[in-house]
Amino acid sequence: MTIRELKKLGKDKLVENNVDEADIKTGLLLQYALGMNKVELIINDKAGVKKDVEEKFWEYITDVIHGKPVQYITKRQEFMRLNFYVDDNVLIPQPDTEILVEEALERISELYNELDRTNIKILDLCTGSGAIAIAISQCLKDRVKNNEINLEIYASDISQKAIEIAKKNAKDNNSIINFILSNMFENIKEDNFDIIVSNPPYIETETILGLSQEVQREPHIALDGGEDGLNFYRIIAKEAYQHIKNNGLVLLEIGYNQKQEVIQLFKQCNKYVDIECIKDLNLNDRVVKCRVNKE
Repeated sequence: MTIRELKKLGKDKLVENNVDEADIKTGLLLQYALGMNKVELIINDKAGVKKDVEEKFWEYITDVIHGKPVQYITKRQEFMRLNFYVDDNVLIPQPDTEILVEEALERISELYNELDRTNIKILDLCTGSGAIAIAISQCLKDRVKNNEINLEIYASDISQKAIEIAKKNAKDNNSIINFILSNMFENIKEDNFDIIVSNPPYIETETILGLSQEVQREPHIALDGGEDGLNFYRIIAKEAYQHIKNNGLVLLEIGYNQKQEVIQLFKQCNKYVDIECIKDLNLNDRVVKCRVNKE
């Protein structure tokens, strides 16, 4: 059987089982099974496929039909044009989260260009795969290399397995990150951060059960934000200002329907000003942004 024929059969099987993005997922699984990239798959689509590879491919197709995310099969996900190792111990980085990175980079540019700051310190809470911290590091690597800025990035997570994966991703992407095993701020001894960024668990506990099979295969510890989805925002609102410089920035990913509740939590604390919400490319509320005011 040729690559082209196998791809069509795989796609048809996924479509038959109502799997979304069947063509894309089939291509990714074939690339992984054959050890090819996308271009090589197209160029060699008339080449034959060995029996053992074909069998492995059908195993992957079956896993996807049963709800396993393709990324947990291939162990790879792209984020900010970087490749990250992922497995079922961490959330799969999503494009919507890139806005967090972009907002952090914009603030760093402000610190450097407008305030003449060269020492910049960042904390990424609930780092998971390390995608946010590593993406920030990589986007600034030239400035660091040219000694324009001195960048310190810390990243924490409650899961030891997640920390191990994040360390692997940092190594694979040549990023220097200080990783801390911590339940939120418990083991964070550092303070005076310029930016605290986080994509915390924010899905309501009961809502998780109604999500797609793929999402439910992701670690619930990284999804479950408690009964109302706001548990971790309460902690951040209560404690973040103690670890951040005056006028430092807090950036938080939120659920599409949590804007008002999260903003209210930070208003009630009386330590945050200039609270606003930024939409993602789909025009959903995505990031709450605020400054610390200790005066």
